[in-house]
Amino acid sequence: MTRIVLHVDMDAFFAAIEERDKPRLKGAPIVVGADPKDGRGRGVVSTANYKAREYGIHSAQPISEAWRLSEAAHGRGLPRAVFIGGNYRRYVEVSEAIMEYLRTEADAIEPASIDEAYIGMKFPISNFSANGACLPARQGSSFGGQFPKNLWEEAEIKAKKIKAHIKKEFGLTCSIGIGPNKLISKIAAGAQKPDGLTIVHAHQAQSFLHPQSVRIFPGVGPKMEEQLHRLHIYTVEDLSKFREDELTQRFGTWGTSLYKKARGIDESPIVEAYETKSTGEQETFEEDSLDAPFLVARLLSLSFAVGEGLRRKNLRGKTISLTVRFANFETMTRARTLSEPVADGKRIAEVALQLFMPFLDARENPQRRRIRLVGVRVEKLTGKK
Repeated sequence: MTRIVLHVDMDAFFAAIEERDKPRLKGAPIVVGADPKDGRGRGVVSTANYKAREYGIHSAQPISEAWRLSEAAHGRGLPRAVFIGGNYRRYVEVSEAIMEYLRTEADAIEPASIDEAYIGMKFPISNFSANGACLPARQGSSFGGQFPKNLWEEAEIKAKKIKAHIKKEFGLTCSIGIGPNKLISKIAAGAQKPDGLTIVHAHQAQSFLHPQSVRIFPGVGPKMEEQLHRLHIYTVEDLSKFREDELTQRFGTWGTSLYKKARGIDESPIVEAYETKSTGEQETFEEDSLDAPFLVARLLSLSFAVGEGLRRKNLRGKTISLTVRFANFETMTRARTLSEPVADGKRIAEVALQLFMPFLDARENPQRRRIRLVGVRVEKLTGKK
């Protein structure tokens, strides 16, 4: 069997939903995340639409920095970004509806996140014509070269159908990458955002990857990029010049992964039965605090929110975990495993509170440090009986 993988990636998902649902925001730079508080806000950007990205704003950026970039753009005569707290329940509802639709179009589907999914398409080798008939690449939708007609043309038709349906039924756009494995399809999906369609055949994988930065690979963050730069590795082509043993000597098992990625190799299967292992909520406060009534109230609110999420998904969990982050960013976690799984917000709150109380006195916080963030998570999930 020969496999083709489609990676469906929704474009600026949270911000796109806000723009769709609120006509007054049409065409505006939109940032979904924490309240910027005129540059004094805490927290980060969840999503920025493409207009806001032109200002240098991007996801996971401190919200205060996003606000400053917005003000700088305004100083250049551009409109200020619109900052929105976000309706995460709404985003989940839309995501679930899109994933349900994608399941009707796939031989196999693996949701990768709230706004991404891998779709598997399998074809018998006999689908290749006897004389190797090929389909010339279409400019703007494919990455050069030629493709076996029956396989790749069908995949392109499938992708265009998905894109059209999502735009018509959900009022949103997505970008789709088509490749011989998950790695290539994911990178291809980001090649022509927004609303793009990029096809990379197996024999084109290396020529597609070589010019790109090593940051293109999942798992290569700023720290790993810095280590690679010390070896004068800036592009995938630079990385591909290193032998596997050289990379494993420097990076251990991650070196083997880098060696394969540089060659477009990814043998990971599409995992259809996605199992949620944990779920949780956390909150970064506007001001660091050691005010007991305030902290307890926020902890209880988070606990009940987690319980509501579990009940909505028909799940229960046995382990309740607490996260506390101090003003100096030191983070501590504590957990308790129960004899029976629960989904009741009151029971989750009770255990979370027991875990949290020592952080208000000398047991866990002898220096009386102020608290920046608290989080509640339920783990070891099972379906309700």
